[in-house]
Amino acid sequence: MKRKAFHKFCLALSATAAVGLMAPAHAETTREKQTAACKGDAIKLCGLFIPNEEKITACMQKKKDKLSPKCRAFFDKDPAKKKSGTKK
Repeated sequence: MKRKAFHKFCLALSATAAVGLMAPAHAETTREKQTAACKGDAIKLCGLFIPNEEKITACMQKKKDKLSPKCRAFFDKDPAKKKSGTKK
């Protein structure tokens, strides 16, 4: 009986580890897509703030209407902004 419980524990731990390993890969892929879509806009519109990522992001949010459509899509999906926009 103890062996069966240990087996279930190991299976649950393995599943948790697998999910944990997949999440960073997705985040990295999304970040790479955002970088590819926004690199030109960042250089053109907010080049003065390079390499400060926070300032570049703030600058691009201010100039969202001037971003390329592919880059703007990443700013439209920003969950933090949507949450703050719905609360009042």
